[in-house]
Amino acid sequence: MKTYFFFLSLFFLVKLTLSQNPIQIHISPVLEDSISVRAIAFTETHLFYSGDNGKYGYINLKNPKDKIQYRIENDSVFPGFRAVASTKNAQYLLSIAHPALLYKTNISGSHELMYIEDDPLVFYDSMAFWNEREGLAFGDPTQDCMSVIITRNGGNSWEKVPCEKLSPIEEREVAFAASNSNISIINEKIWMISGGTKSRVYFSEDKGKTWEIYETPLVQGKPTTGGYSIDFYDENKGFIIGGDYTQPEENQKNKAISTDGGKTWSLVSRGNPPGYKSCVQFAPNQEGKKLIAVGPSGISASIDEGKTWKKISDEGFYTLHFLDDSTAYAAGKNKISKIAFKW
Repeated sequence: MKTYFFFLSLFFLVKLTLSQNPIQIHISPVLEDSISVRAIAFTETHLFYSGDNGKYGYINLKNPKDKIQYRIENDSVFPGFRAVASTKNAQYLLSIAHPALLYKTNISGSHELMYIEDDPLVFYDSMAFWNEREGLAFGDPTQDCMSVIITRNGGNSWEKVPCEKLSPIEEREVAFAASNSNISIINEKIWMISGGTKSRVYFSEDKGKTWEIYETPLVQGKPTTGGYSIDFYDENKGFIIGGDYTQPEENQKNKAISTDGGKTWSLVSRGNPPGYKSCVQFAPNQEGKKLIAVGPSGISASIDEGKTWKKISDEGFYTLHFLDDSTAYAAGKNKISKIAFKW
């Protein structure tokens, strides 16, 4: 009988420990500098990042001490970069605000201005590629639709999607340049999430040739509300997160999941932490069950498709992307860190 109670007690102790800390992590700084980083991407050998004040750079993934940083100046102004993308042959930087400047660059530091949009309302938020030649960027409206530019020739030229191919925006519908993660691509499909007074998902199944728009149940109605980040595990299962960064503890309607390719969304963990987060990512090779979300308030994890969450670190970041199923890199104010996960 004593043996039985011993093993029973041990079982509950292990179960309690796992429920209190479902995922173990180790955070290692790889860059500490006076730079705000909201966008990162991977090349075959390096982490590619961009930030404010015209800065961007590379960190060797095998030897983080091997790093290099560059700076771009345009007409005596240092642009702020919050959108990046990487292909095998080049990396791309896209500035916020007016004018929009899109550069093609590489690890040698050479850069070429490939696109400029000179509109007082222009503000691009994120960028991603389907393959080596086709990619797009997503941003705030300059007319009566969201701004989408697409390249079909490896970033050498970009064309803006005409408004007749996109649904008209709702009043003060925008996108957020919080983490370069309000775009998600699986195969030829793409999902993008807007926010503000209206938070909707823009979907294309043919690399941006045609578009559909789906409603979300996220909090909306104010310029600071709505979806900040979207990620799809496969062509069916996706997750959106956001909230209101001016009310970071608000958690009633800031997390939702889709199992039908983004057509419909269901709120999860309603009324429970975490509140506002700027980035969410599915962990690779975890059957779409495990999610990591980051924001200024710290790192939160879910092991049950977002139904419940546990805070696993108080360290704040703006963005996070997985390199493989046990390693991610996160970036924030004045820092980039490597995060090792033990599931």
